Amino acid sequence: MPRTRLIAANWKMNPPPAGWNEADSPYRPRTGLDVVVFPSFVDLDTCMKAGLTAGAQCGRSEEKGAFTGDVSMRMLKGPGCRYVLCGHSERRKFHRETDGDVAAQAAAAFALGITPVLCIGESAEERESGNAQKKVREQLQNISFPVVIAYEPVWAIGTGKSADPKNAQEMHAFIRSLLASAEGKRTRILYGGSVNEKNAAGFLAEPDIDGFLVGGASLDPAAFRAIVEAAAQRP
Repeated sequence: MPRTRLIAANWKMNPPPAGWNEADSPYRPRTGLDVVVFPSFVDLDTCMKAGLTAGAQCGRSEEKGAFTGDVSMRMLKGPGCRYVLCGHSERRKFHRETDGDVAAQAAAAFALGITPVLCIGESAEERESGNAQKKVREQLQNISFPVVIAYEPVWAIGTGKSADPKNAQEMHAFIRSLLASAEGKRTRILYGGSVNEKNAAGFLAEPDIDGFLVGGASLDPAAFRAIVEAAAQRP
């Protein structure tokens, strides 16, 4: 059975883009294609009430406690959050999240029926030293339950540089090979890292790339619409 493509907009620490709530907004759900937005916590409930499929940019595995500024997966479940990013490179960098932390977050989300979008990827130094596959293997080793995987080479995030589609496909195929046979066939693996309306179709032509986690381009409604349309046109 074909995997349903997923196009996700990570708005990061930005307000929703202009026109996000219009009737013809590219951020709205579509038939035959999953479109998900990841707004900031302050906009999450508003987006869900407006009918968008929304996810949180992060969540803590503990249900409650003295963790000032954090939000638990249990709190996200209450209002109906459907997805959550786990281990985005910016969380790993600025909040020192480890592979163990990320695995615990993903497990907590999965247990509550929230789909974890597990972000993995190597740095420029790890790729240049030939350790890219080793890095993503390590980031996946504690995951034993269904997730959506977002492969984001760290060197391509927010830099304007993106992996060549063939190189991205090679890594996506490697990631899929690490999963159990049946699970590997079902798992959606997204590409992220300077995806835009110009390069989207090239990535989507590859057999193991099931969609995108879009950063900067997701803040431009016209660019995001073009990415969504490119995904909708692929068989």
